[in-house]
Amino acid sequence: MTLFDWLALALFIVCWLGYGPLLTLLARRSGTLNDDMLIIRRVWMTAMTHREIRLVDSNLMGHTINSGGFFASTNLLLIAAVASVLFGGEQAMAGFASVGAEDVPMKLLEAKLALVLVCLARGLLDFIWSIRQLNYALALIGAAPEVHTEADRAALGEAAANLLNPALSAFSQGVRGYYFALAAAAWLFGPLWLAAGVTAVFCLMVWRQAGSPAARAIRSARRLLERP
Repeated sequence: MTLFDWLALALFIVCWLGYGPLLTLLARRSGTLNDDMLIIRRVWMTAMTHREIRLVDSNLMGHTINSGGFFASTNLLLIAAVASVLFGGEQAMAGFASVGAEDVPMKLLEAKLALVLVCLARGLLDFIWSIRQLNYALALIGAAPEVHTEADRAALGEAAANLLNPALSAFSQGVRGYYFALAAAAWLFGPLWLAAGVTAVFCLMVWRQAGSPAARAIRSARRLLERP
Protein backbone atom coordinates (compact mmCIF):
# COMPACT_ATOMS: atom_id res chain seq x y z
CA MET A 1 0.00 0.00 0.00
CA THR A 2 1.19 3.49 -0.81
CA LEU A 3 1.17 6.45 1.57
CA PHE A 4 -1.96 7.79 -0.16
CA ASP A 5 -3.72 4.46 0.42
CA TRP A 6 -2.93 4.57 4.13
CA LEU A 7 -4.05 8.19 4.44
CA ALA A 8 -7.30 7.54 2.59
CA LEU A 9 -7.96 4.45 4.70
CA ALA A 10 -7.27 6.44 7.88
CA LEU A 11 -9.75 9.10 6.74
CA PHE A 12 -12.32 6.37 6.09
CA ILE A 13 -11.89 4.94 9.60
CA VAL A 14 -12.07 8.38 11.21
CA CYS A 15 -15.30 9.20 9.37
CA TRP A 16 -16.80 5.80 10.17
CA LEU A 17 -15.97 5.96 13.88
CA GLY A 18 -16.55 9.69 14.22
CA TYR A 19 -19.99 9.89 12.63
CA GLY A 20 -21.85 8.74 15.74
CA PRO A 21 -20.09 11.14 18.16
CA LEU A 22 -20.59 13.98 15.69
CA LEU A 23 -24.34 13.29 15.59
CA THR A 24 -24.41 13.33 19.40
CA LEU A 25 -22.70 16.72 19.38
CA LEU A 26 -25.06 18.11 16.74
CA ALA A 27 -28.06 16.78 18.66
CA ARG A 28 -27.01 18.80 21.71
CA ARG A 29 -26.51 21.99 19.72
CA SER A 30 -29.09 22.19 16.95
CA GLY A 31 -30.76 18.78 16.80
CA THR A 32 -30.59 15.93 14.30
CA LEU A 33 -33.19 13.89 12.49
CA ASN A 34 -32.35 10.73 14.46
CA ASP A 35 -32.54 12.56 17.78
CA ASP A 36 -35.87 14.16 16.89
CA MET A 37 -37.26 10.78 15.84
CA LEU A 38 -36.49 9.39 19.30
CA ILE A 39 -39.00 11.86 20.74
CA ILE A 40 -41.57 11.29 18.01
CA ARG A 41 -41.48 7.52 18.46
CA ARG A 42 -41.85 7.96 22.23
CA VAL A 43 -44.94 10.09 21.63
CA TRP A 44 -46.22 7.42 19.23
CA MET A 45 -45.85 4.66 21.81
CA THR A 46 -47.57 6.78 24.44
CA ALA A 47 -50.44 7.47 22.03
CA MET A 48 -50.62 3.72 21.37
CA THR A 49 -51.48 3.06 25.01
CA HIS A 50 -54.56 5.32 24.70
CA ARG A 51 -56.03 3.38 21.76
CA GLU A 52 -58.45 0.58 22.44
CA ILE A 53 -57.78 -1.00 19.02
CA ARG A 54 -54.09 -0.95 18.12
CA LEU A 55 -54.44 -2.18 14.55
CA VAL A 56 -52.82 0.94 13.08
CA ASP A 57 -49.79 0.52 15.34
CA SER A 58 -49.41 -3.13 14.37
CA ASN A 59 -49.66 -2.26 10.68
CA LEU A 60 -47.01 0.43 11.01
CA MET A 61 -44.73 -1.97 12.85
CA GLY A 62 -45.30 -4.64 10.23
CA HIS A 63 -44.35 -2.21 7.48
CA THR A 64 -41.16 -1.31 9.35
CA ILE A 65 -40.25 -4.99 9.80
CA ASN A 66 -40.82 -5.59 6.08
CA SER A 67 -38.51 -2.69 5.26
CA GLY A 68 -35.84 -4.14 7.50
CA GLY A 69 -36.25 -7.55 5.89
CA PHE A 70 -35.92 -6.03 2.41
CA PHE A 71 -32.70 -4.21 3.28
CA ALA A 72 -31.28 -7.27 5.03
CA SER A 73 -31.98 -9.59 2.09
CA THR A 74 -30.49 -7.06 -0.35
CA ASN A 75 -27.47 -6.73 1.90
CA LEU A 76 -27.03 -10.51 1.93
CA LEU A 77 -27.08 -10.63 -1.87
CA LEU A 78 -24.40 -7.94 -2.05
CA ILE A 79 -22.28 -9.80 0.49
CA ALA A 80 -22.59 -12.97 -1.58
CA ALA A 81 -21.56 -11.10 -4.74
CA VAL A 82 -18.48 -9.52 -3.15
CA ALA A 83 -17.49 -12.72 -1.36
CA SER A 84 -17.76 -14.74 -4.57
CA VAL A 85 -15.12 -12.50 -6.13
CA LEU A 86 -12.95 -12.24 -3.02
CA PHE A 87 -12.89 -15.98 -2.35
CA GLY A 88 -13.32 -17.17 -5.92
CA GLY A 89 -9.62 -17.66 -6.59
CA GLU A 90 -7.14 -15.92 -8.85
CA GLN A 91 -9.29 -16.31 -11.95
CA ALA A 92 -12.22 -14.49 -10.35
CA MET A 93 -9.96 -11.74 -9.03
CA ALA A 94 -8.22 -11.35 -12.38
CA GLY A 95 -11.55 -11.11 -14.18
CA PHE A 96 -12.77 -8.51 -11.72
CA ALA A 97 -9.56 -6.48 -12.00
CA SER A 98 -9.90 -6.37 -15.78
CA VAL A 99 -13.20 -4.45 -15.74
CA GLY A 100 -11.83 -1.10 -14.62
CA ALA A 101 -10.30 -1.40 -11.15
CA GLU A 102 -6.96 0.28 -10.46
CA ASP A 103 -3.94 -1.77 -11.54
CA VAL A 104 -2.58 -2.81 -8.12
CA PRO A 105 -1.10 -5.99 -6.60
CA MET A 106 -3.62 -8.75 -6.01
CA LYS A 107 -3.26 -8.54 -2.22
CA LEU A 108 -4.17 -4.86 -2.24
CA LEU A 109 -7.18 -5.54 -4.45
CA GLU A 110 -8.29 -8.21 -1.98
CA ALA A 111 -7.93 -5.69 0.85
CA LYS A 112 -10.14 -3.22 -1.00
CA LEU A 113 -12.85 -5.82 -1.54
CA ALA A 114 -12.50 -6.92 2.08
CA LEU A 115 -13.25 -3.36 3.23
CA VAL A 116 -16.47 -3.36 1.18
CA LEU A 117 -17.35 -6.77 2.64
CA VAL A 118 -16.76 -5.58 6.21
CA CYS A 119 -19.08 -2.59 5.71
CA LEU A 120 -21.82 -4.78 4.28
CA ALA A 121 -21.40 -7.46 6.95
CA ARG A 122 -21.64 -4.88 9.73
CA GLY A 123 -24.79 -3.52 8.13
CA LEU A 124 -26.30 -7.01 7.90
CA LEU A 125 -25.73 -7.62 11.60
CA ASP A 126 -27.41 -4.29 12.38
CA PHE A 127 -30.42 -5.17 10.23
CA ILE A 128 -30.77 -8.59 11.87
CA TRP A 129 -30.67 -7.08 15.36
CA SER A 130 -33.10 -4.37 14.29
CA ILE A 131 -35.62 -6.92 12.98
CA ARG A 132 -35.42 -8.95 16.18
CA GLN A 133 -36.02 -5.89 18.35
CA LEU A 134 -38.89 -4.79 16.12
CA ASN A 135 -40.51 -8.17 16.63
CA TYR A 136 -40.12 -7.75 20.39
CA ALA A 137 -41.74 -4.32 20.16
CA LEU A 138 -44.59 -5.75 18.08
CA ALA A 139 -45.17 -8.42 20.71
CA LEU A 140 -45.23 -5.75 23.40
CA ILE A 141 -47.86 -3.78 21.50
CA GLY A 142 -49.94 -6.92 21.10
CA ALA A 143 -49.59 -7.80 24.78
CA ALA A 144 -50.27 -4.28 26.08
CA PRO A 145 -53.17 -4.50 28.56
CA GLU A 146 -56.00 -2.04 28.89
CA VAL A 147 -54.60 0.40 31.44
CA HIS A 148 -56.81 2.97 33.13
CA THR A 149 -54.43 5.35 34.84
CA GLU A 150 -52.32 7.95 33.11
CA ALA A 151 -49.24 6.90 35.07
CA ASP A 152 -49.58 3.31 33.81
CA ARG A 153 -50.05 4.51 30.23
CA ALA A 154 -46.96 6.71 30.48
CA ALA A 155 -44.89 3.85 31.94
CA LEU A 156 -46.03 1.40 29.27
CA GLY A 157 -45.41 3.92 26.49
CA GLU A 158 -41.92 4.59 27.86
CA ALA A 159 -41.14 0.87 27.97
CA ALA A 160 -42.32 0.40 24.38
CA ALA A 161 -40.31 3.42 23.21
CA ASN A 162 -37.20 2.10 24.97
CA LEU A 163 -37.55 -1.03 22.86
CA LEU A 164 -38.55 0.60 19.58
CA ASN A 165 -35.92 3.35 19.52
CA PRO A 166 -32.87 1.04 19.74
CA ALA A 167 -34.44 -1.16 17.06
CA LEU A 168 -34.75 1.68 14.60
CA SER A 169 -31.35 3.08 15.59
CA ALA A 170 -29.89 -0.28 14.57
CA PHE A 171 -31.84 -0.01 11.31
CA SER A 172 -30.28 3.41 10.69
CA GLN A 173 -26.82 1.98 11.36
CA GLY A 174 -27.52 -0.76 8.83
CA VAL A 175 -28.46 1.81 6.19
CA ARG A 176 -25.29 3.70 7.10
CA GLY A 177 -23.36 0.57 6.15
CA TYR A 178 -24.60 0.97 2.56
CA TYR A 179 -23.20 4.49 2.41
CA PHE A 180 -19.79 3.47 3.69
CA ALA A 181 -19.72 0.37 1.49
CA LEU A 182 -20.26 2.63 -1.51
CA ALA A 183 -17.40 4.86 -0.36
CA ALA A 184 -15.20 1.81 0.21
CA ALA A 185 -15.96 0.59 -3.32
CA ALA A 186 -14.50 3.84 -4.65
CA TRP A 187 -11.13 2.65 -3.35
CA LEU A 188 -11.06 0.16 -6.23
CA PHE A 189 -10.25 3.11 -8.51
CA GLY A 190 -7.53 4.55 -6.29
CA PRO A 191 -6.91 6.20 -2.90
CA LEU A 192 -8.00 9.64 -4.04
CA TRP A 193 -11.34 8.15 -5.03
CA LEU A 194 -11.67 6.60 -1.57
CA ALA A 195 -10.90 9.93 0.12
CA ALA A 196 -13.34 11.77 -2.12
CA GLY A 197 -16.00 9.08 -1.70
CA VAL A 198 -15.92 8.92 2.08
CA THR A 199 -15.83 12.72 2.36
CA ALA A 200 -18.85 13.04 0.06
CA VAL A 201 -20.76 10.29 1.88
CA PHE A 202 -19.94 11.75 5.29
CA CYS A 203 -21.04 15.26 4.32
CA LEU A 204 -24.21 13.95 2.66
CA MET A 205 -25.24 11.98 5.76
CA VAL A 206 -24.55 14.92 8.08
CA TRP A 207 -26.56 17.25 5.84
CA ARG A 208 -29.48 14.83 5.73
CA GLN A 209 -29.41 14.58 9.52
CA ALA A 210 -29.16 18.29 10.31
CA GLY A 211 -30.02 20.46 7.32
CA SER A 212 -32.23 18.58 4.89
CA PRO A 213 -35.92 19.48 4.38
CA ALA A 214 -36.87 16.19 6.05
CA ALA A 215 -34.78 17.06 9.12
CA ARG A 216 -36.35 20.53 9.36
CA ALA A 217 -39.86 19.11 9.01
CA ILE A 218 -39.27 16.49 11.71
CA ARG A 219 -37.77 19.16 13.98
CA SER A 220 -40.90 21.31 13.57
CA ALA A 221 -43.14 18.31 14.29
CA ARG A 222 -41.12 17.52 17.41
CA ARG A 223 -41.64 21.05 18.73
CA LEU A 224 -45.38 20.72 18.21
CA LEU A 225 -45.51 17.34 19.95
CA GLU A 226 -43.46 18.57 22.91
CA ARG A 227 -45.84 21.46 23.65
CA PRO A 228 -47.60 20.99 26.98
